[in-house]
Amino acid sequence: MGSFIAQQPNGLYCRYSTVVGCPTHWNLTREDYLNNVTGTVSSQEEGEDVLDNYLRPFSEIEALFTALNMTQREFNVLLRIMYTSI
Repeated sequence: MGSFIAQQPNGLYCRYSTVVGCPTHWNLTREDYLNNVTGTVSSQEEGEDVLDNYLRPFSEIEALFTALNMTQREFNVLLRIMYTSI
């Protein structure tokens, strides 16, 4: 799988890497993702397809997190950010 995009509870987007076991990008706007801020889409059309058809549930981020490349404390702080409206 490698990675996936989820919509955060605050309405923005994040990228989760299954390789490192934690989020690698967060608080992305739709435009950020479509402008390839994550370096993972080959075109704007591909990015639109991902956001429109392949978003994963945010609950997967919480369930899949492993404290290998980010501490549990760092992850908990990040979750508060992801749940907070901007």
